[in-house]
Amino acid sequence: MEFSILFVTIFFTSVFQIFIPFFAKRTVVFGVSIPYEQVKNPIVRKYKKIYAVMTSIVALLVLGGFTLWYLGQNVDETLLAQAGTMLTFIVLIVGLAFYFYFHFKMTKLKRSQNWYGEVKQVHYADLLIRSKDEMLASFVHLMPIIISIGLIILTVQAYDRLPSQIPTHWGPNGQADAYSTKSWMTVLGLPIMLIIMQFMFFATNLLTKKSGIKINPGHAASKLRQLRLRKYTSWFLFVVNILVSLLFAAIQLNLIYEDTVNETFMIIFPLAFLIITLAGTIWLAVKVGSADSDFDQNPIMESTTKIEGIDEDKYWKGGLFYFNRNDPSVFVEKRFGVGYTLNFANPIGAIIILLPIVLICVVSLFFTK
Repeated sequence: MEFSILFVTIFFTSVFQIFIPFFAKRTVVFGVSIPYEQVKNPIVRKYKKIYAVMTSIVALLVLGGFTLWYLGQNVDETLLAQAGTMLTFIVLIVGLAFYFYFHFKMTKLKRSQNWYGEVKQVHYADLLIRSKDEMLASFVHLMPIIISIGLIILTVQAYDRLPSQIPTHWGPNGQADAYSTKSWMTVLGLPIMLIIMQFMFFATNLLTKKSGIKINPGHAASKLRQLRLRKYTSWFLFVVNILVSLLFAAIQLNLIYEDTVNETFMIIFPLAFLIITLAGTIWLAVKVGSADSDFDQNPIMESTTKIEGIDEDKYWKGGLFYFNRNDPSVFVEKRFGVGYTLNFANPIGAIIILLPIVLICVVSLFFTK
């Protein structure tokens, strides 16, 4: 089972890495802004194809090597987990290395050919686009807190009859393999961490909803992409929020009422959670990436107008990290991939991301004592 989980993780990670350049906005190639009239530039398309081929070769080597190694040896679970995790990171790191290689090549190509030399750059705002925004209301991300509060109440009521040793880690076979001495923190650690994560989902949705909607003037596909990105990202976050809440609830109920959740469920549910989350990531990329990307078959009718949005390359460090003090948005669309990233010049973003992580680490420390 553990091999299946690791193989699925590496496979989905590889597929996503391979197709990232094709799901990205047409006017952003390897983190570099280009005018619409250069979207079909043969050199640009060549770079994307080479990246895809190189990443595919690495993915096949990793998946094939991992499978042959597992089938050819009697591998213990710990070594298998370490190898699978390491190989997943290898796929990500190699993909990132290829990205940076082509990022610098695109930067050099753009500069040498002076693509924006004859293009008029304008700030463009659509005053009606907010009325078409279909993001989920942020309060729905707080609804799963009912689960957390219920778990806390049940745990407090059952505290006296809980065993002196509390399970704090579960192996791939669904069996607890690590224990800590009973205390209020060890028995309430999971619900507390769950509440922190639920507030994190809420804050992410709220600040994304308030962030600016950046579109290119005269290009309907750009507007459609932004609306889809906001709508489907909010739904994806909500589904993940629910799945995390259910997973934590199952573990906590099994702690309060021993053997309430059988071993089969404890094995299958994490695998299902992983598959649904990874498949959801691909689904999000397809839904969003089908507009204003290489998968969008609609012609760019206005590409000869010589009017484009502002080239913001100077605010993107390496095409991955956005740093713009003049932009009040906390979250902005990624330049490589599908989804949002932080505006690192906005301190609110750091608080939203770092504070929950610190709190979870602190709770985890006490939870495992």
